[in-house]
Amino acid sequence: MRKPRLRPVTSAVLGALLALTGASAAAALPSTSTAAVPSLGPAATPPAEFGSVWDDPRTPEPPVSVPPTRHCTVRVVEDAFADFDVHARAYTPPVGCVGPWSKVVMRLDGSVAGRQFDRIGHVDVGGVRMLTLSTPEPSGAGIRWHVEKDVTDLAPLLGRPQQVQAFIGNVVDSTYTGVIHVTVDLDFYATGPGAPAAHTADSVLPLADIARDGTDLVGSLTVPRNSTRLLADVFATGSGGGCEEFWDTSAPASKGYSCPDGLPYREVDVRIDGRLAGIAAPYPVVYTGGWSNPFLWYAIPSPKAFDIPPLGYDLTPFLARLDDGRPHDVRLSVVGLPAGQGGWTLAPRFRVWRDAGRSVVSGTMGTAYAPQPEITSSVAGTGDRAGHVDLGATRELRVSARLSTSRGPVTTTVTRTLGNTSTHSWTDGEADDTLKASWTDTQVVATGHAEGTPTVERTEHRWDKDGVLGFHPRTDVAGAYDVAGALAISWERATSTSRGGAALSSRTETSSYDGRAAWIYGVPRDERHATADTSARATVTEHVLGRPATSWEHRLRAVNGIFVTDAAG
Repeated sequence: MRKPRLRPVTSAVLGALLALTGASAAAALPSTSTAAVPSLGPAATPPAEFGSVWDDPRTPEPPVSVPPTRHCTVRVVEDAFADFDVHARAYTPPVGCVGPWSKVVMRLDGSVAGRQFDRIGHVDVGGVRMLTLSTPEPSGAGIRWHVEKDVTDLAPLLGRPQQVQAFIGNVVDSTYTGVIHVTVDLDFYATGPGAPAAHTADSVLPLADIARDGTDLVGSLTVPRNSTRLLADVFATGSGGGCEEFWDTSAPASKGYSCPDGLPYREVDVRIDGRLAGIAAPYPVVYTGGWSNPFLWYAIPSPKAFDIPPLGYDLTPFLARLDDGRPHDVRLSVVGLPAGQGGWTLAPRFRVWRDAGRSVVSGTMGTAYAPQPEITSSVAGTGDRAGHVDLGATRELRVSARLSTSRGPVTTTVTRTLGNTSTHSWTDGEADDTLKASWTDTQVVATGHAEGTPTVERTEHRWDKDGVLGFHPRTDVAGAYDVAGALAISWERATSTSRGGAALSSRTETSSYDGRAAWIYGVPRDERHATADTSARATVTEHVLGRPATSWEHRLRAVNGIFVTDAAG
């Protein structure tokens, strides 16, 4: 949700939020998620309201499990971010832990003190995005945070020297005083008993010849002629301080709402040689300055804010076109983005598997089913008056192809289905702003030989938001406002593999947040009386045929910036 608009005090509110941040003196299942800062022990009794210091932020995400083998550590980032420069560093594979590896884990540690907004950044290896992150807002005394991430998928890149580039756009001056310090280490775990070499793609490729064409990202992709599987990961974020940071609450310009970016439907498409190859629903991440109330996020960020996950696409059917050894045009676009509107960053990477028994693989594209998105809406509002935007949207894509491999002909069919419902309403002057929205994104990939039973891989995402923001003038203090916000967010990812209707494996990950916070704007700092009660929960359940099911849960709760619950098991 956008920053408070209450005309004519919008800029003053933004300044107050800045001053607010600067006023402060201050054994899990395998996962690709970020991890919490190690527990420091919850406080027995939280303060009655926010003080000048608070606990370091934590997330409930499970730490990455690692094998009991020796490991080597290579530092790839050690920088202070105070501007918009890209920090480069040479990477050399670890001499003492020569691949192949059983696992590779990225560990990021950050710190910041003083007055600073949340910032967005990334880490690239060999031109390939490894991490997209947003940073927490600090107290004056300073905070630290930790992120860990399974990056074994990038092992093909990490086996040879590369250049690492790190970027966190930041402003440091007499007002914004927080310099962001970050280190990033890569831990390489050797193989051993019970820790075989990881199964990864044969190569990981960046998009070549990158350029901007309006709001689209364009480039070229050349794959080996014996490629048999192609997956794309696209890091897609709406940011930059404009309304695309809050795209899920946008409204048509004619309705008078403060974020006039059209209907709140967004979709990230991939086209190859002009043909639609993949669709995905972007995750509407809330950064740590979002929802117009930083007190919501000081202790617990919104799900995935410290490690924004990429959108996944199975592009294997298009190898029937790509396996000619020539470069092919790739275009990434954000559907629903108003003409000329910027604010989106798109960073793709491609993982390629090759046929070890054949130097050239040929194929035939099947028919594609790609109707336009079906969008229905009801909108109302004008000027400073109350209004609403109700939205319903669906989208489907189905593509197939047959490849002639060393194991015989293989047919791959990819079906992708997107869904979005949203109810957004506001009162006169946007004094109260509410949103209830959900998104679904399901990809089903069926792969089979000519006479065999296909293997079906299903990946389902679901995200939900339900919240309200209030900004009301007080009657007892001129120019003061009560700012109150409440927001519930849920993130879910479920994957399964089956053959002939029999389940082979399944895994479900969830991450949820529920928080409410209030403070008084327009009064001296010691009279703001800020309060917040925030909680988060992450779960993982997993089942593999022939093994007992496993489950894991982690719960957090913080009251006025101090943790009162931190329990995992």
